[in-house]
Amino acid sequence: MAWVWTAWMAVVAGCSHMDGVPPQGLEHRSLARAIERVYPALVRLDVVIVEPGEGRMRKHSGAGSGVIISREGHIVTNHHVAGNAIRIVCRMPDGEQIEARLLGTDPLADIAVVQLDLAGRPVGRSLAVAEFGDSDKVQVGDTVFAMGSPAALSQSVTQGVVSNTTMILPRGLDDEGFRLEGEDVGSLVRWIGHDAVIYPGNSGGPLVDAAGRIIGINEVGIGSLGGAIPGNLARSVAEQIIRTGTVERSWTGLEGQPRLRNSPIRRGVLVGGVIEGSPADQTGIQPGDILVRFDGAEVDCRIDEDLPVFNRLVLSTPLDKAVAVTILRDGQRLERTLTTRARDKAKGPAHEIKAWGVTVRDFTLLSALEHRRSDRRGVLVGTVRRGGPADSAKPALEPGDVIVAVEHKRVDGVTDLQTVTEELTRGHEGRVPAVVEFERAGDQVLTVVKIGKDPDQDKPRLSSKAWFPARTQVLTRDLAKALGLEGKPGVRVVQVFRGHSAEKAGIAVGDILLKIDGEPIRASNPEDTEVFSEMVRQMDVGVQVTVDRVHKGEPNQVKVTLEPRMTEASELRKVQDDDFELTLRQLAFEDKIDLQVGEDTQGVLVETVMPAGWAALAGLRPGDIVLSINGHAAADVGAAQAALNQAERDRARTVVFFVRRGVHTSFIEVEPNWPQAVALP
Repeated sequence: MAWVWTAWMAVVAGCSHMDGVPPQGLEHRSLARAIERVYPALVRLDVVIVEPGEGRMRKHSGAGSGVIISREGHIVTNHHVAGNAIRIVCRMPDGEQIEARLLGTDPLADIAVVQLDLAGRPVGRSLAVAEFGDSDKVQVGDTVFAMGSPAALSQSVTQGVVSNTTMILPRGLDDEGFRLEGEDVGSLVRWIGHDAVIYPGNSGGPLVDAAGRIIGINEVGIGSLGGAIPGNLARSVAEQIIRTGTVERSWTGLEGQPRLRNSPIRRGVLVGGVIEGSPADQTGIQPGDILVRFDGAEVDCRIDEDLPVFNRLVLSTPLDKAVAVTILRDGQRLERTLTTRARDKAKGPAHEIKAWGVTVRDFTLLSALEHRRSDRRGVLVGTVRRGGPADSAKPALEPGDVIVAVEHKRVDGVTDLQTVTEELTRGHEGRVPAVVEFERAGDQVLTVVKIGKDPDQDKPRLSSKAWFPARTQVLTRDLAKALGLEGKPGVRVVQVFRGHSAEKAGIAVGDILLKIDGEPIRASNPEDTEVFSEMVRQMDVGVQVTVDRVHKGEPNQVKVTLEPRMTEASELRKVQDDDFELTLRQLAFEDKIDLQVGEDTQGVLVETVMPAGWAALAGLRPGDIVLSINGHAAADVGAAQAALNQAERDRARTVVFFVRRGVHTSFIEVEPNWPQAVALP
């Protein structure tokens, strides 16, 4: 049964008199207690996240759940909800909205902590805070309540029972496991399985026991079951993030697995692998060894569900500690000592290099090992934009390539690549060729990447040609026959432009034009759409031509003065803005006709909007007419670009586009994330 905020007062009222209640009263009492202690601390997170894709850092809006765990406004949620967020707004159960910032995140445990910005709240207004319980005491059959914001709706509560306290992803269901940022979450987390109904949007919300304490953080759904990260693990990770901003873990290079089914040994962890050069490798541990003691504790892994317990023990060992381990090998008991090292993230953070059309990462210890590199030097190419500079090189850069030098300058990391790119493109309007050395599957390859972007240019206007100010359709054979003009070629007028010479001459929609200055208009097939226009273009601007037509069923002649051709869209100036990720263009005459706005309309056309960019995220669409930007009239592309440049100089938090879309106008708020300047040596 789902309980929502609108039912909260009724639930409390129904549970306020406990004397003489029927047996189900205890269940209602538990629900009331859980709601009273946790529900006021429940928040909905509306986020803007960035993720690498197609050579760009793509923006997406999303929503999830979280719960306040401190008076200072710390909220625990999932990494997959807020770990890549650059904008976070939290909505409280009473509707109050508070901005927040990402304090730290841990993809391995899928836990993130965000902190509310409480500076603007009234003095003395307190926050509701929920408390953690002991998840180690949770048992199958316990009543639990899943709280969250399913599908970004208002906060809700669902009720169920614990189905499994050691839930993992079965082997074969997903050989890669549940991975975030390259981290195998299932290697650390055994979920608390429950049947309280959860949906997308519940992620990050608390799983609450009958006493009103957090015993899990909801994360996954498998069939009809929900899976929650145990509260003790979530609390430990959150406390580390609050204290230091990160989570510190040890690395040994040991890769454990359950003992083989036919193994005669009845206790221990099978060493399935040892990373070359790791502490375990250096101390002589080998695949096939059975680890029975680690840092004074007996260890065992009989089934897959046991492995996360062992991994947590190893990962939580203090850094640089000399750890005594006991292994069994060929019937012998061996004592070894290994010294733990700091465990790096599986992947470095992704960065977009717009001038190249790629996203890239620095190497971490683990990713360097995965790519069989002896050190962390170089830049790993993550994604490549189709048709961008890197993709257009011969040979093209591909995901997985490692850039090691540009213009014969060694590139050790992303900062080096950003610096050399800035140096090469500074002062250049167009693209700059750069010799790039990269590694691919052991090969040392050279290519030339033309980095930068094409300059914004005014299109040269084509020579002025004559123009008949009306639109026409071909008088096909079938249409001519239907209109009683069988065998006659020509065109039919479908639109007459107001205020121009055709209208002044009396040309009307429905007229059939047969000749111009005595020359037949030889259009009778659907592909003859340009025949009439081409005849007009061969004539001089300003001449008066005689048009033979059929007007309201009667043939007659009319004289029309040919006007200068209107500037076409392809000739008009456009500007591509990388910060807002859109292209603006001058309004063409044909745009105004197609969009059915007056010829005197002042504004610029949104020609393209980059998918998953800032403009797209805010709701701008191709075909919108931008009338003003931050209150400054966008009469032409130059004025629009000046307004955007001013917003960039001001680092404006919000840039307001006033746009016309059809018969409607609206204000659209775009919130760009301004790039940081690269400091040059």
